[in-house]
Amino acid sequence: MNTSKVWYVTGASRGLGLTLVKKLLDHGYRVAATSRDAHSLSQAVGLIDSDRFLPLAVDLNNLDCIDESIQQTLAAFGQIDVVVNNAGYGMAGTVEEIEEQKIRDIFDVNIFATINVVRSVLPVMRSQQSGYIINIGSVAGFVGAPGWSVYSATKAAVAAFSEVIALDVKEFGIKVTVAEPSGFRTGFLTQDSLAFTTSKIAGYEAVKNTQERYLSMNGQQAGDPERAAEIFMELAESPEPPMHLFLGNDAYNRASEKLVAMGAELEKWKGVTLGADFG
Repeated sequence: MNTSKVWYVTGASRGLGLTLVKKLLDHGYRVAATSRDAHSLSQAVGLIDSDRFLPLAVDLNNLDCIDESIQQTLAAFGQIDVVVNNAGYGMAGTVEEIEEQKIRDIFDVNIFATINVVRSVLPVMRSQQSGYIINIGSVAGFVGAPGWSVYSATKAAVAAFSEVIALDVKEFGIKVTVAEPSGFRTGFLTQDSLAFTTSKIAGYEAVKNTQERYLSMNGQQAGDPERAAEIFMELAESPEPPMHLFLGNDAYNRASEKLVAMGAELEKWKGVTLGADFG
């Protein structure tokens, strides 16, 4: 692997982001990593090596703060080759019971922060005529489950943004992948990573049953974050990384089933679809 590459990873103080940063440093990469608290991030990573590791306190809701972190990374390492937009969290609940501000908050972190990091780093990558962006989506952005409508909406937006930005920047030698995992043992279902609103409305049985099942899975998810980190390193060396990469057996099965169902529905309603044009 080309360990001269510089990685910039958001949401690195825990979960998949922390696992990835540790793995990158173990393999000799130079890494700039963001968190709301740079000191806690440094302690979590456990490495003091200013030549290879730059912990950054970044408010991802502040474009100026993001811009500054990009400039700090360039000042320290001279380039940015791979960006991983990992920062984000989950939200479960019925849409009529989740507070509006909480919905706005999760869009700020899960999608607007991703967009703003990409906005800030693209001038660097265009100048280099190279770069690779990995946006962390979720299988939920393609195949949602009852009770996860708002979270699924944010991850669907990440996927759509990734698809189109990949077309926009292809001519500059910049590649884009949206990673869409199913359940990984990253602490995603813990209080720090999940905004949970208990439904008090009668009914909504599909929502309540699904939420109970998901929450009981904490710590037992099939996905291995160490393996995911290794996959991201492998992707960064690939001349043609995938646009979409579903991660995990559950993600593969859910995506496959939806693709079949979508194909069947498309054909079933083909006449109506084609009939919408001027005759």
